[in-house]
Amino acid sequence: MQKSMKKYFALFALPTILAFTVAFLIPFILGVYLSFTEFTTVNDAKWVGISNYIKAFSNQDFLNALWFTISFTIVAVITINLFAFIIAMLLTRGKKGTNLFRTVFFMPNLIGGIVLGYIWQLIINGILFKFDVTLTFAAKYGFWGLVVLMNWQLIGYMMIIYVAGIQNIPKDVIEVAKIDGASRFQVLRNVTLPLIMPAITICLFLSLSNSFKLFDQNLALTAGAPSKQTAMLALDIFNTFYGKTGYEGVGQAKAVIFFVLVALIALIQLVITRRKEVEN
Repeated sequence: MQKSMKKYFALFALPTILAFTVAFLIPFILGVYLSFTEFTTVNDAKWVGISNYIKAFSNQDFLNALWFTISFTIVAVITINLFAFIIAMLLTRGKKGTNLFRTVFFMPNLIGGIVLGYIWQLIINGILFKFDVTLTFAAKYGFWGLVVLMNWQLIGYMMIIYVAGIQNIPKDVIEVAKIDGASRFQVLRNVTLPLIMPAITICLFLSLSNSFKLFDQNLALTAGAPSKQTAMLALDIFNTFYGKTGYEGVGQAKAVIFFVLVALIALIQLVITRRKEVEN
């Protein structure tokens, strides 16, 4: 069997490798190259060095979007994982109807981001109208509107992962801890959390990356209003690339910065949480 796998490995792997190369690797390398050029199409690219990156970091809209995205991500990641873990703990107590609740909580994740954005725009604006304001009245309303939307969409998804992690904890370990006199908080802190670290690693990575890359919900909910104060990085890159002729290179430079930033933060998070898994 192993000899056959080695013999035909290249044959079966070739289509996937070709698809990866054509659909991801080549466009990625070309995108990095274009970030150092001024272009309107790929064929008329003119090398300009790091001037696009200088323009990107000199652009106040980009810096505002960067700070807004970081602030949003911190709040969203904390709230999503906290509520998802609490719900997972409640739904793993063996009560009747838990499977129904799991399904209901997971369903928002199946709805597209644009649809979610418009749904929550109607809901939140309907509430804010009573106070003579809307989501676009001030940046704080758009910020918390995005937080609510992101929580509603992802809590159920993260809950499923936490439920799987909690259910994999050996019951005898918890029973021994209780026999030794451990309180519920001590069991949670010293037994449950250490043993579900793989689930925590996955949930933190998914919520972190999804929060940073948020685009369609941001576009539908506020579109960056008022005055681009609620524009996140992905939306700012889109507006730069398609908003003004001649700024395609700057938009591409912002996209490269965005990629490096997300990859770096996600890598740091994975390293830190995976170390916790090893220790435990």
